[in-house]
Amino acid sequence: MKPFAILAAGAVLAASFAPLASGQTIPPLAYVQPVSPAGVQAVQQHLRQAGAYSGAVDGVWGSDSVVALQQFQASHQLQVTGQLNQATVATLGLDPQTLLGAQPAAAAAPAPPPADTLRPGSVRAVQERLRSLGFYTGGVDGVWGEGTQNAVGQFQRNRGLEPSGQLTPATVTAMGLSPSALVYR
Repeated sequence: MKPFAILAAGAVLAASFAPLASGQTIPPLAYVQPVSPAGVQAVQQHLRQAGAYSGAVDGVWGSDSVVALQQFQASHQLQVTGQLNQATVATLGLDPQTLLGAQPAAAAAPAPPPADTLRPGSVRAVQERLRSLGFYTGGVDGVWGEGTQNAVGQFQRNRGLEPSGQLTPATVTAMGLSPSALVYR
């Protein structure tokens, strides 16, 4: 009887990870409302402490974070969703208010300049990076247009960032670029 139970548990786990293997985009991490980057870092840190996560504690909700959360949920007999719910938050030992972490207005970073004021070389760097990540199929021409902006929005949605289509410091960093390397006119 035990081998059957182990096989059944393996099938449930495999089915829960199947959406990630099929190349679907990863929904942003949410708990009643979207989780702040600091909240994502808290989840990643707690998953690391539980031994389920070995990735960077960077506040970016990617496929490695989803898999770790699914593994944690499965190992604690929770509903395996890869998303936060009250039971998962409680089992992780997290404070729900920490996850939502509204930043005080005084601590908010200033808005970056509009992307259409980037110098062509910086736009090309963004376009090349988005292309290498599979989000941009247009020409690497150094012109900030609708295709580039849409690709940035898709990238943000995929990484659990606010899908504004704008180059925020968090977006640029998640792309693997340095915000200070972007040059504006």
